[in-house]
Amino acid sequence: MQVIINADEMGNVIRQSENNSEYGFVRVTQKRVVFGNNGWLRATNLSSLIPGKVEDLQSMNWKANQALNGKIVIKESLEPFNSNNPDRDLKYAGDTGIVCCVDGQPIYRKTMFTADTTAEDTLIAHTNGQDIREANGLVTEAKIVQNATPEEAFDTVDNQEVDEVNEEDEIKAEAEEVLEEETFEL
Repeated sequence: MQVIINADEMGNVIRQSENNSEYGFVRVTQKRVVFGNNGWLRATNLSSLIPGKVEDLQSMNWKANQALNGKIVIKESLEPFNSNNPDRDLKYAGDTGIVCCVDGQPIYRKTMFTADTTAEDTLIAHTNGQDIREANGLVTEAKIVQNATPEEAFDTVDNQEVDEVNEEDEIKAEAEEVLEEETFEL
């Protein structure tokens, strides 16, 4: 498994810190498959920063588009990663502005580079899915069918009109699941 080193618009691989010129970072990206808490699979582009002293970063002699052995992992936590700026790594539900929470406690999310290609993502399932669905205008009422036939239960009724309606409902349900899973921005 590999990540790719990215240069800025001017071709610089190492970017210097705005607060302290002694420190800097290198940006890396990786395309990989991610499994969400509900088992939803999706291909995604991840990015992360490799921070360090500029001198140490320069000693690595990294070049733009160079591949490095390693992996970008997603770490989620109920504790902030940055005590000076805890809001920096809040996990948001897409563009809704809603922070993903567990019983009212915010979830923090960060991507990190590791040379350990067996490292796993640490994900936390949020409990405010209803708020997210409402913000996205995806609140739907569930249909309960008492004593449904197998055809009704599995939407295999041979009726073109019903199939079209069920397909639309199915797409909405899948969109709800995706929107709940895709609650971060890179």
